[in-house]
Amino acid sequence: MELNLKPKPLNTKEFEKFGKIISIENSKSKTINNGYAKKHYELTTIDSKEKNGQTALHIYLAKKREFPLKIDMLEKHPYFSQTFIPRGQNPFLLVVALGNEQPDLSTIKAFVTNGNEGVHYNRGVWHFPLISIEDNEQFIVIDRTDNNIKENSIEECIEFSIKNEKINLQKA
Repeated sequence: MELNLKPKPLNTKEFEKFGKIISIENSKSKTINNGYAKKHYELTTIDSKEKNGQTALHIYLAKKREFPLKIDMLEKHPYFSQTFIPRGQNPFLLVVALGNEQPDLSTIKAFVTNGNEGVHYNRGVWHFPLISIEDNEQFIVIDRTDNNIKENSIEECIEFSIKNEKINLQKA
């Protein structure tokens, strides 16, 4: 099988089975700080409590990808969710799929953000690692930590090699 993925604009309906879009568009808000700020609250919750894990915030510095990008693997985090929020305003790309023990490639999809959106991957969603179209882009990433406590450690990431299919991601 050969598949050329062309990213579609990210939208709530198409992405909901994989996770949530992180954006202030259509979100609940309230005015705080004597009218000097608006709080857009509970945009998503982080699933990280497995074996006494805690939620952690990281910053990833991404390298620019070359296109077409060969999608030769997917990964998933079976025991926690992940959120990616760009610090800049450049779009980034996503490749996601559903599946349990291995990705169901009939569900594989590619999306492009509008530059002001982040994404939240549900626990166990198969995805290709971060796809930046610009060099040195920074992303705030929120996921799980075991606080370096052996009793809290879990299998953090499962990788699946895609060998018999040719899947290429086009630049948006």
